[in-house]
Amino acid sequence: MSTIADTAPRGSTLSLAIRFALRELRGGLRGFYVFIACIALGVMAIAGVGSVAGSLSAGLDHQGRTLLGGDASFALIQREASKEERGFLDAHGKVSATAIMRGMARSPSGEFALVDLKAVDGNYPMLGAVSLEPKMPVPDLLIQRDGAFGAGADAVLLARLGLKAGDRVTVGNATFEIRSTVEAEPDKLAGGVGLGPRLLVSEAALRATGLLQPGTLVRWIYRLQLPDAASGDERATQSVIEAAQQALPEAGWEVRTRGNASPQLERNITRFTQFLSLVGLAALLVGGVGVANAIKSHLDERRDVIATFKALGATGREVFTIYLTQVMALAILGSLIGLAIGAALPFIIVGLFGKVLPLPVEATFHAGELALSFVYGLLTALAFGLWPLGRVHDVPVAALFREGVTSEFHWPRRRYLVLMASVIALLVAVAVGLAYDKRVAAVFVASSVGVFAVLRGVASMLMALARSLPRARFTMLRLAIANIHRPGALTPSVVMSLGLGLAVLVTITQIDGNLRRQFMAALPEHAPSFYFIDIPAAEAPRFSEFLKQAAPAANVETVPMLRGRIVAAKGIRAEDLKPSTDSAWVLQSDRGLTYTGEVPRGSTVVDGTWWDAGYSGPPLVSLEKKIADGLGVKVGDDITVNVLGRDITAKISNLRTVDWQSLGINFVLVYSPKAFAGAPHTDIATLTEAGSSNAASDAKLIKDVAAAFPMVTSVRVREALDSIGKVVTNLVLAIRGASSVTLISAILVLGGALAAGHRHRVYDAVILKTLGATRARLLGAYALEYLLIGLATAVFGVAAGSIAAWQIVTRLMTLGFVWQAGSAALVVLAALTVTVGLGLAGTLLALNQKPANVLRNL
Repeated sequence: MSTIADTAPRGSTLSLAIRFALRELRGGLRGFYVFIACIALGVMAIAGVGSVAGSLSAGLDHQGRTLLGGDASFALIQREASKEERGFLDAHGKVSATAIMRGMARSPSGEFALVDLKAVDGNYPMLGAVSLEPKMPVPDLLIQRDGAFGAGADAVLLARLGLKAGDRVTVGNATFEIRSTVEAEPDKLAGGVGLGPRLLVSEAALRATGLLQPGTLVRWIYRLQLPDAASGDERATQSVIEAAQQALPEAGWEVRTRGNASPQLERNITRFTQFLSLVGLAALLVGGVGVANAIKSHLDERRDVIATFKALGATGREVFTIYLTQVMALAILGSLIGLAIGAALPFIIVGLFGKVLPLPVEATFHAGELALSFVYGLLTALAFGLWPLGRVHDVPVAALFREGVTSEFHWPRRRYLVLMASVIALLVAVAVGLAYDKRVAAVFVASSVGVFAVLRGVASMLMALARSLPRARFTMLRLAIANIHRPGALTPSVVMSLGLGLAVLVTITQIDGNLRRQFMAALPEHAPSFYFIDIPAAEAPRFSEFLKQAAPAANVETVPMLRGRIVAAKGIRAEDLKPSTDSAWVLQSDRGLTYTGEVPRGSTVVDGTWWDAGYSGPPLVSLEKKIADGLGVKVGDDITVNVLGRDITAKISNLRTVDWQSLGINFVLVYSPKAFAGAPHTDIATLTEAGSSNAASDAKLIKDVAAAFPMVTSVRVREALDSIGKVVTNLVLAIRGASSVTLISAILVLGGALAAGHRHRVYDAVILKTLGATRARLLGAYALEYLLIGLATAVFGVAAGSIAAWQIVTRLMTLGFVWQAGSAALVVLAALTVTVGLGLAGTLLALNQKPANVLRNL
């Protein structure tokens, strides 16, 4: 009698394994649909996120000059370029100047609205085009005629003030005629997000408003377009930038090029991409449990074939190779399905939403991202499939035939454990090594490993608890408890598949609830109702007195304010510092500064000492503690800030913690009283009302302030928070949508786990029905079993998700955390519904089996 081992030489073992594997797959993919779906879903998420992010990055790169408005931009805060600085720029190409600041627009009916003023010169825009409705050339839009300057307004402003084209508004001392609606600006992304709707005016019109006072919070941007021969040349652009830094070392420029036209946007895209990639990886990890269940179920169903292979002389290694080949073939199929959908995602988005997207997405294929997603899919299938595959190697034929009624646990051989550990290590290395923030990725990986370990522990504890309970007198309860801990119980599979998905869902709902509470609920106690900016320093006492008369019961706080950029710390240039991820933002643009002789309200000195109120020596500075730690500076170190074109070096006198959530006036950098002696500046003020305010009283106060102090901009805190809240809501919706992939994967895995136990359920049902159990009693027992398992898993998911959300909200977002009991209860209810529903659906199929057919084959 010949054997499998005799039919082929050892060198052809792999080809023989492939041949047998493909022959088995000819019968169809029954039992592997969950396997393929889980791999496809995770790979699709990772490939889709990578492809969309790559297409967005490509769009930002290709349209960088248009977004920037030139080859380079040189920005200054609170001052215009000097004659020498402007002369340098004019000598190197065509220059367009833009000024951006806030103001208050007043309609003919006396209504006021905060606006984001953008004043441009005759060269604007040098690249791209402004989209106007009705369409007209920009010079025609802005020209002065009939006693009014022309302006283009955002549609939001028109709706807010009840205006239409042809109506007039007043800003400061100037009158404007709204001639068109501004639908799009080529450089809007590079300018950041404003608190109010856009009002596009000319530079001459801005000067006529009278808002440009010494120290006014205005940002001047000078865009430089190099001559045709050098335009678009990165080297030529960099050469001009270096020349500017050498010729004007204390100008305090914030310089951008086409490569970093909107650095904050690019950083946010990168971080959000990493988050979504981790969500996709989480979906793959959850799906890995489904992979393991599907493989185990398949091997269980093929026990007769495996026994036959071994009886005919096949070695354990050959059997392992045959079924490993099947697993990898199916993993490749699932990965290719996911790749196809993920690669098509940018094209689908552009096709459906291209005209309304505010971001420049260029749909292309990104081979690197797709290859990485493919590798993730294969590694995940291997990592979770090697354990059940490895256990087949040493199982004797007799044990395989007995496995229908017994479950003998044994470890895979060491070689398979080493191989599995190597695959997991490679998966971890890829996930962490290619991450934007390796620390976050490492925490994610460690948390995933910990969650899986804890979930396995929860399942073991649940089974041990069920085993230790006294024998129940109620039959259905006794059957349910026995099913939880019996050999081959579904408990580990259900807990593993459902637990991680629930933890993710609870995390998202808790974060969502806390963000909504932070930005959309009532303001914090003692939070200011209004901010007033651009108060002329000479008018500050009169303005404070005016507010006290207008709102006698309110508290008014006024402090001086300047803007400056950190250019060096400890003698090291800002660009050479290596800040932590959490503190890098403080170096990326100009920051608000103030000076005072007293510790600001909401601040607590935690290191060093505060200066005397009458201190008049060399400049000292107080720095926020977390920022100091992130920059690697301490008390006694020097820090240099460029203010109004001058470098001011101060010694760090103390470090403070700041209660930012109070929304009061506070700054990262607070200087000693004489640090900016003689520097022009404006004041900023807050008004905190003793009781609750209403829209009518707020509107009256805004009108009174605008009438008496037309140069002052009023910001209602509630409206500002509402604007931020809308952005946060959209962000949370995106997170919900992305995380739904993980939840879908978890439901698929749960369904697969229940399907994998279908054969055992049929066997149990037939035996129990033969012994006299009724259909209703069996349904009740199984419902109780699923209810108990689902409840235990839900408790873990709520606990783990709440802890994760608490860490994210308090540590990463630095916000207060309040546990959302309502959302947690809904998650528990959803978990029980899904678990019991899917479980009973599978149980009904098992109960419909005819006992005779099953008993004949026992």
